[in-house]
Amino acid sequence: MEQGKKVRVLVAKPGLDGHERGARVVAYGLRDLGFEVIYTGLRQSADIIAKAAIQEDVDVIGLSILSGAHMTLTRKVLDKLKEQDARDVLMLIGGVIPDEDVPKWKEMGVSGVFTSGTPIKEIGDFINSNIS
Repeated sequence: MEQGKKVRVLVAKPGLDGHERGARVVAYGLRDLGFEVIYTGLRQSADIIAKAAIQEDVDVIGLSILSGAHMTLTRKVLDKLKEQDARDVLMLIGGVIPDEDVPKWKEMGVSGVFTSGTPIKEIGDFINSNIS
């Protein structure tokens, strides 16, 4: 990162999941840690999330997923990013995550998985450690 430039984070809720409290807590927490945060709101399509990430020139995308469609939704967002040649974005996933899905996400290109209750500082530290 260029010195003095804030890390830009897009927090998104893909699919039909209507639970946004955790996403808002993460978005506000990261903002309070000094990140520039864009929150897309509820029920966003993979296409809208990818387009927003590109338009906003974000460094990180954090998907908050509490539905059972987490693998499918993540793959769709990653595919849309690849279509737009936006492979340099750090992808993070948060929510209620079955342990057995974490290795599958890592294979897909997800950099970090954070379950409910992860301290915001831990997420911020992970981002800072993994942004080039």
